[in-house]
Amino acid sequence: MDDTAEGTVDGVTVTDPATMRRAVAAAAVGNITEWFDFGVYGYLATTIEAEFFPPGPLSQVAVFATFAIAFFFRPLGGLFFGPLGDRIGRTKVLSITVILIALGTFLIGLIPSYASIGLAAPILLVADRVLQGFSTGGEYAGAMTFIAEYSPDRRRGYFGSFLELGTFVGYALGATIASVLPLLLSPDAMSSWGWRIPFFVALPLGIVGVYLRVKLEETPAFQTLLSESEEREGTQVKDGLKLIFTRYLPTFVLVGGVVVAWNVTN
Repeated sequence: MDDTAEGTVDGVTVTDPATMRRAVAAAAVGNITEWFDFGVYGYLATTIEAEFFPPGPLSQVAVFATFAIAFFFRPLGGLFFGPLGDRIGRTKVLSITVILIALGTFLIGLIPSYASIGLAAPILLVADRVLQGFSTGGEYAGAMTFIAEYSPDRRRGYFGSFLELGTFVGYALGATIASVLPLLLSPDAMSSWGWRIPFFVALPLGIVGVYLRVKLEETPAFQTLLSESEEREGTQVKDGLKLIFTRYLPTFVLVGGVVVAWNVTN
């Protein structure tokens, strides 16, 4: 087979380089959008506290509890969107998750202040954070699966690393916008409407992500999965879980610990 063709040869994945670049870009833009939100929220935490919460000793606790609630809903999103991706396709689910992430961030910029609508302001903020966290859970797991299924066998780790690159690009983009705006706007303008601009930026990022993803075909692995019977699919899932928790359990625990330590530092 031509080495630019896409598919499998004797169980080895072969992918067109141009298609692989588009797949990496489509997957990474979701991570950029996801962590752009977390970065912007963190950098503007003081402004968000003043805007959405009543003055008091617990307002700072409340603003960071609202930040943390998104992490609580991430595994629930993974449990929901992961099986959905197996049924209807990776690209469809990833298009849904990236626009939900962007929408959850964008809507924060539209919420009126606590001075305007009272307790409805923090309630709406929590709802947006839940939406962002839930969709992010499906985004990251789905994007990693997407890249793993598209990547050539010997370069799977390399291409998967671009998702983490997207994490830091999102952080850097959020930090840059949140740091530059106060230099361009007066303190009054920043506190009244300027702080909303970074949250509005998320929507164009999400639209770009959807555009890149709908242009891609499903991965060869997913197309193969569709051609197999439901019974065999169930057997493969059980066999895969058994393999993880027997042969690869020490590696599984080690990698999980590294990820936990890294994310706590973040």
